[in-house]
This record gives sequence, C-alpha cells and structure tokens, in this order.
Amino acid sequence: MAEDRPVSTVTSAVNSEYATPPPSMPGLDSAPLEPPRVSFFGPGPSIGENSPRDSRVESATGQETDKEGFTPGHSTTLLPVGKPEDSEAPFSFSQPVSRDNRPFYRRPAGLAIALGALVAVILAIALPASLIHKSKHGQSNSSNNPGNGNGTGSGNGNPTSPKNSSSAITGGDGSTIVSGNTTFVYSNPFGGYWYYDPKDPFNNAARPNSWTPPLNTSWDWTADRVYGVNLGGLFVLEPFISPALYQKYPTAIDEWTLSQLMAADTGPGGGLQSQLEAHYDTFITEQDFAEIAGAGLNWVRLPIPYWAIEVWPGEPFLPKVCWKYIVRLFGWARKYGIRIYLDLHTVPGSQNAFNHSGKEGQVNWMNGIMGFANAQRSLDYMRIITEFISQPEYLDLIPIFGIVNEALLTTIGQAELTSFYLQAHNMIRGITGYGQGNGPYISIHDGFNLGLWAGFLPGSDRIILDTHPYLAFDGQTNTAPVVTDDGLGEPGGTWPSQACAWGSSMNQSQVGFGVTISGEFSSSYVECGLFLSGTTVPGTDTGDCLPFVQWQNWNATFKEGILDFTLASMDALQNWWYWTWKVGNSSTSNTVEAPLWSYQLGLQNGWIPTDPRKSVGKCKALNAPQEPFPGTYSSWQTGGAGAGTIAPSVSASFPWPPATLSGVAGDIYAALPTYTPTSTISTLPPAQLTPTASEGDGWFNPKDTAGAMITVSGCTYPNAWDSAGAVAPTAACPAGGQPLLTATVPASSVIATTTARVVA
Repeated sequence: MAEDRPVSTVTSAVNSEYATPPPSMPGLDSAPLEPPRVSFFGPGPSIGENSPRDSRVESATGQETDKEGFTPGHSTTLLPVGKPEDSEAPFSFSQPVSRDNRPFYRRPAGLAIALGALVAVILAIALPASLIHKSKHGQSNSSNNPGNGNGTGSGNGNPTSPKNSSSAITGGDGSTIVSGNTTFVYSNPFGGYWYYDPKDPFNNAARPNSWTPPLNTSWDWTADRVYGVNLGGLFVLEPFISPALYQKYPTAIDEWTLSQLMAADTGPGGGLQSQLEAHYDTFITEQDFAEIAGAGLNWVRLPIPYWAIEVWPGEPFLPKVCWKYIVRLFGWARKYGIRIYLDLHTVPGSQNAFNHSGKEGQVNWMNGIMGFANAQRSLDYMRIITEFISQPEYLDLIPIFGIVNEALLTTIGQAELTSFYLQAHNMIRGITGYGQGNGPYISIHDGFNLGLWAGFLPGSDRIILDTHPYLAFDGQTNTAPVVTDDGLGEPGGTWPSQACAWGSSMNQSQVGFGVTISGEFSSSYVECGLFLSGTTVPGTDTGDCLPFVQWQNWNATFKEGILDFTLASMDALQNWWYWTWKVGNSSTSNTVEAPLWSYQLGLQNGWIPTDPRKSVGKCKALNAPQEPFPGTYSSWQTGGAGAGTIAPSVSASFPWPPATLSGVAGDIYAALPTYTPTSTISTLPPAQLTPTASEGDGWFNPKDTAGAMITVSGCTYPNAWDSAGAVAPTAACPAGGQPLLTATVPASSVIATTTARVVA
C-alpha cells in the first residue's frame, strides 16, 4: 500500500495579478534576493570528479568516492563561465543579428518581422484551404504510429484508435481541433498550420511557423535554427517533473524503486501499469503540441527508456507499454509540423548513476565488471530504434537519434566512450547507409566537457555533439540578484552576460567538431525546486529557495530578469531544446514547485518569450565578445562528400571491445562476462491506423538479420545494475562464453545469417 504523502513546504501564495510579494518575502524590485544556502552548494565542478548524484557515489569497484565539486542535480555545468567583466570568451552565432539595443518589437527589423508574420498568417489561412483536397502534398510517410494526429490527448486510454472528428484536414490560426473528448482552438500567430488526413496519415505537409521548413523539406543546419523543448518526465519519470507520482511513495528515489513500490501497491489506485498508463495518457496531450507550435517552437526532444522495447529478469520497469504512447506522440508531432530529436535516456546498468537513468547510484555501463555486457545489450536497443525510425514513414519526422544521454565521461573515459560511439556509428550506418537522407543524424553527449571533442572521428557520417549547460548545478552559491541592471537598463543582473559566455564555446565546437547543439538548459541559475536534486535531498524547496519556488509571488521585475537570462541563454546556445516543456503539480500544494524549469508555465506567466526569435541579438546587444562561426561545415559532417570514410588508422585507435575498461584491472579483462548474439531480435510494432495506409513493419533494412544478445547458457553473471564489489572472474565462462582476448576494428555492418524477428 502507498505510504502517507509528505506535506509540501510551500505555503499559500499571493495571487493578485502576480503583484509585489508580501512583506515576509524579499522585495524583488528593490533588493537582491537572499542567496540560497543549500547544503550541497560547494566549490565549482571539476571534470576530474565523479558523478553529480547526491553527495557521494559508489564506483563500480565498490569504493565510495567524494563528489566535491558536483551537485546532486540533473546535470552539472559543462561550459566555461567567467565573470562578465573579465570574460575573454569570444561569442557569435551562425546568423547575423542586430546591434540595436532596443527591444525586438521596437526595432525596424522587428516591425518588418511583425508585418511578415501578418502576411504569413494570411497565407496560413489561404494555403491550408488549397491543401484540403490534396491527399498528397509533399512526401508521405507510413509506419509505426499507434495513434494519429487527431489522437486521444484527453486521455481515453486507447492511443491506437484514431478519432478523426472533423472533415477538415488542415487549418491555421483560429481553427478548431477535436481531439478525443476535447475540443480546443488552434492559436498560432506565426503562420503555422496543422495537417492530418486519415487517408494519408503519414503526410508531412504541416508547418509550425513561417520561418521553419515544413516536414517535407530537408533541415539545413547552416540556415535553419532550432527552437525546441524537451518532453521530460513523460516516459522517463523524473521526480521533479512528475512529483505527484513520487509523493505517493516517499521512499522512491528513481524509477526503479518507484516501479517496485507501485507494483507492490495492490490497493485502490495502485498497481504499476494502471498508474503509469494514466500518466502516459494524460501528462502530454495533443493540445500540448498545438501550444508548442503556437509558441514559435519547431522541435521537441523526446527522452524514452530502453524498456519501451523489453526488460530482462530482475528489472522492475514496466516493459513495452509506453511504446504505443510514444508512437501516438509521433502522430501529434507530424500533425503540427514539429520535428523530433529522439533521445535514448536510459541504458542497461546506468550510464551516469543519476535517477533519470532508471536507477540511481552506480555506473555499470561501459564501466566495471558488467560494463561491456551492458554495452552489448544497449547496442541491440539502439539498433531496434534505428530500424524503426529509418523507415520512410519516420525519416523526415525524426531527423536526430540521441543514442545515450549524459554518459559520464569522468567515470567511463573518453577513449572507451569513443570506441563505443564508433561501434554504434558503424552499426547504425550499416543499417541506414551513408550520406544525407539515409537515416537520422547520430547525437552523442559531450560528457560534460564540450572542449574535448574537436577533431572527433573525421570522415564519420552525420554525428552531432550535444551539450547541457546549467548554471544551477555549477556548484556555486549564485548569490547575485536577477533584478538589477543587466547593462542595458533592463533586469537580469550579471546572469545574461554569464549565459552569453557560452556562445564562444559553442562556436569553437561548431568549428572543431561540427554540428553542435544544446539539448538541455533552463531558466534557473539556482538549485531550487521540489525534488530537483532528488527525493532525498532536503532544502531545494525550503528556506532560501522559497522565493524561487513561489512563482505566484513574483513581480514584474523579477520575471523580466529571468526572461533576460533566458533570452541570453537561447541566443548563446543557438540551436536549443529547453528542459522542459511541462512540470507537473505537487500533489500536496496542487501547483508547480519547480517553476524555473517549465517552459509552459513561464510562457503563461511572463518569464519565457512569446516569440523565441526575440533572443536573437541579445548577446550582441550586451557586447559579448564575438568570434563568428563561419557558418559552414565540412561536407562529411552533414552527409556530403567524404561521409563514411573514417581512416583505418583512426578506427584501429578505437577498437571494439575497447582496449581497456574503466573499473576493470587488466589481468581480468579477458575474462569479463559477455553476452552472445543468438537470441531473436525484437521489432517495435507499427501503428494500426487505416486500412488504406501503409504502416511499415517496424524494420527498415531486411538484410539486417543478426540475432540479439542473450546470456550464455551455463554462465553465471554478476548483477548488471549493482556490480560494485562483485567478485571478479578469473577465467572465461567454460560453458561457451567468449573471452575478450583480442579487440577488433568495429564492423561496418550488422548483417548476419540469423533471420528470426519478433514484435516487441
């Protein structure tokens, strides 16, 4: 049964048009806020430290390690940030911006854009009308989509049943949308239009706004700009994003323990599947996608768990169920012209020991006794996802696949990570083929050190580097107020200039690595919010953090300061996805208690821009040092000439298995547990839409017939998630396990002779 819920520490808030706070709260207009004094604020982060989880972490060798310099938050800072007055970091962005310090809407260019937007709105009304009678406008797609663009966002519990309640197949600003049992008006002042034809459900005609190409037009990294949000907390349950789920079970610290407690709760309202399906069905709806497009955004980053495919014995996660909701979401994104960056947020064993990896505490992926075996298994899941999203029905909708989120570089090692990334690259391109238009871009995370990856795998095919900068987790007390002058006569204090310092590192990476993006950032410069740093970390929603949690009390000056910081962050990062679109209410206060992480809440209440293009030029107006990115990439970096021509000498430097493995002594490396690829590979199931729509079968490359990893019969394996302190093997398993005696250059294909596949 569920335990008693903890009582929220947030008191009732004043809500008189978000006026000046009551006397008990600091005067945000006139005086700095008292700095947060949470216990885990300490010295700045060091790349040589361990992972930012709570205050201590066990390594896979079983030794407890201090984590001084890291904070127990969602991430750690990774871009160098200096004081604005002494920063020498040059800044630029790929598109020219105005030097005008005036607000966007007061500049001549702003007026021109406004007039252009008006014209676009007129076109948006006229253009869809011309599409009504065309079932084929641009490329049509068809495959796995358990639900369509008119899906059941109101939570009817049946995501595979399309509900086409309107005869219109397209519309712009002011059109009416019927979604399940819900009707709402599509509000999009930016010339965007939705498109859904039940006779042609994979049509890519929709467009989110006038400055973003429709889905049936290729994305150009030298000309187009990402304005995106994450859909965090939907399929990978983070405590601060979905707090009510965790408040019901106070001892839960991650999805592993939450799943165990839900499954053990047999009382009314309990159970694992019923509770999680209710969450999947209602947390993000079709109306959210309409609002995302209406906010001027054009991408979503979608974190998904590997258990969307399967789980192995002993893993408590709910297997397979979320997949039908994931594919329903694909349909909504297509309907509103929103591109998807699909992010595999969890892998077996945990890649970073954070709660959002599935299980908090240890890194057992590419680290320790089970590190290689877990990596073998994760490659299967990357392969299965690649096969699905490379189908023509999804190719243009999902242009980026993030293969593993925030792998902890300091624990795993860069050489070891590079060996894995090269193996994954060759496997994926063995499925998709090489060059532009053949499968998605492959995104890798920088491991919290953006500057280490220059010159990465020259001749590879379309690899993106993703970085997640957070001032909130920089290990500093961050006492500077946000209500003072930012240098332009506006609130913001020093924070906008600090954010602008990121621009130099971004541009240097664009030159040295290639396409570089920011898959996560937020509006917070302090580590404050309910469960932000985990369910067991006190202080992030109490005491000095309360002013940053009680958003109902924020006055106009404070909101403008946060807005200023957010605009500067957007401008510096250039191609970005905000973390996150929505934060759920606390079950005890019935309100959001991590407000600086909710794009939707900020959009509704004034600390998020109603038009993200207002960010362009912010850093230049602040006189941030400039070092312009030339605006072009090497041809091979974007799938042109030279893509897929990694030199043999480079491949030989990063063999698979890797030459060494962190947490494993050299004398036992050859006897590490491994799996064998003799099982039947799973296939993600396609959608059931209409009898006339070709939906694909979930598998792009019929020549990919290799088996899936499975334990070797007769072999005993340590706990894949808890191998710290496990007895190291002294010899390879005698029942058929293959020792890792000789590392080899990664294969360029996954083609094999096994033919069986099974629908997941």
